[in-house]
Amino acid sequence: MLKVGLTGGIGAGKSEVSRLLASQGAVLIDADKIAREVVEPGTPGLAAVVDAFGPQILTPEGTLDRPGLGSIVFADSERLATLNSIVHPLVGARSMELEKAAGRDAVVIHDVPLLAENNLAPLYDVVVVVDASPETQLDRLIRLRGMSESEARARMAAQATREQRRAIADLVIDNDGPLENLQSQVGKVWAELTRRAAARPGSR
Repeated sequence: MLKVGLTGGIGAGKSEVSRLLASQGAVLIDADKIAREVVEPGTPGLAAVVDAFGPQILTPEGTLDRPGLGSIVFADSERLATLNSIVHPLVGARSMELEKAAGRDAVVIHDVPLLAENNLAPLYDVVVVVDASPETQLDRLIRLRGMSESEARARMAAQATREQRRAIADLVIDNDGPLENLQSQVGKVWAELTRRAAARPGSR
């Protein structure tokens, strides 16, 4: 098994790359998706979040009020740390379950938005960074996600810098160009990942 950490700045196109890699045969483990699943109604995760933040962070339907919780934690680093201390271990445990279920020859892609920020590179055999210029990121966030320029710049500034991400990369996918360029690059990266997986001890 080859464990791959996939990351990239907001608007760089990481989601598209993870989709393309999954279509090639990678086992995709999406940290954001799991983070939503572990606080669904009826889960111990949601119960722990309510215990820490109070019932006001629930919607009338009993689901987590994400914008409401976000407005609390992103204005208070201590409360953010509290939330992370609940959610991160649950995400880690579920990720490990999914990884174990993959075959020993699998290429397992962990889609981790904050890989650089949380110094997680050592957890993976290979780190793939989807890279785009800040100008491209800004354009996509405004044009495709409907953000204001100030909101987009603030979201970008809250993440690791382009240089910090590239410094931990084993493989870089340049996504400043059109989709056709991205597809050919992902194809090359997939070929390299499968080559590395086949060369690992214990692979068939």
